Amino acid sequence: MWAVSGLAKFHRRSPDQISDAEVQAYLLHQIRERHSAWSTCNIVVQGLRFLYHTTLKRERTTFTIPSPRQSGKLPVLLSREEIQRLLAATHTRKQYAILATTYGAGLRLGEVIHLRVSDIDGERLTIRVEQGKGGRDRYTLLSTRVLETLRAYWPPGASDGLALPWQGGGAAAGSVNGPENVRRSQGPGGHHQARRHP
Repeated sequence: MWAVSGLAKFHRRSPDQISDAEVQAYLLHQIRERHSAWSTCNIVVQGLRFLYHTTLKRERTTFTIPSPRQSGKLPVLLSREEIQRLLAATHTRKQYAILATTYGAGLRLGEVIHLRVSDIDGERLTIRVEQGKGGRDRYTLLSTRVLETLRAYWPPGASDGLALPWQGGGAAAGSVNGPENVRRSQGPGGHHQARRHP
């Protein structure tokens, strides 16, 4: 195994004569001097743990590697004009609603596709996100413009537990239509349903 042979060559001793502190020094050498990738060092650690725990029956080891550095890059922020052009490039009401909700509410793709009618609180202008990043629930802000877009997209008779029909077709997926063409009525659970004018 190359992880074991590399350790032995570095200290010029048999691995069973090398302490945890010396293994740690070898790992730091790989990171700082040889600039090995974190994933490569992680493979080395797993191999050495197998050696010491399973083969050499060492009860406990303390060597480890630092967690990988998170990227410090800031996200690219679009200007208002760029956002408008992006939304204008959509071809269907469904595309417009998905894009407007994702960007306007700061949602991830996996979060927006699992939204239900009951997650939308038009009175408090919030969206409940269940099992988001890290498996945690959270609330995010809902703008009035995104709310109007969602009202225009909801099918008539939508119930609280109904998922927003991102996957569906029919009238809701038709051509983009502004929220000014939508008549709202109070739906179950205090939420609004959307109906198009005849």
